[in-house]
Amino acid sequence: MPAKRTTPKGYKRARELRKVPTPAEIKLWAHLRGGKLNGIKFRRQHAIGEYVPDFCAIKPKLIIELDGSQHLEQGEYDNERTAFFKSKGYRVLRFWNNDVLNNIDAVLEVIGNTLNE
Repeated sequence: MPAKRTTPKGYKRARELRKVPTPAEIKLWAHLRGGKLNGIKFRRQHAIGEYVPDFCAIKPKLIIELDGSQHLEQGEYDNERTAFFKSKGYRVLRFWNNDVLNNIDAVLEVIGNTLNE
């Protein structure tokens, strides 16, 4: 039996977060869902270990995190999360909410280019 990717608490937290997406998450999800970007399947709020990244593409091992202003004060925590995901073999992209809301085409271009690497 394969190892569990998280704990029951992690699964519960992911479900809670999926119920209250930010405006930036809603906008990006509209472009990622259903394989709309390069045919890649993304998941929202997919718990991995004790962390719940905003978006995760399992097969290409790509995580996308959207950061609001609160992330200006939690750089150490964000670095810890990124290091954990990288230790699991994931590439991590971080975007500011404002970039997603105001320049979605540039964000999608970066994601698409990363998936093609």
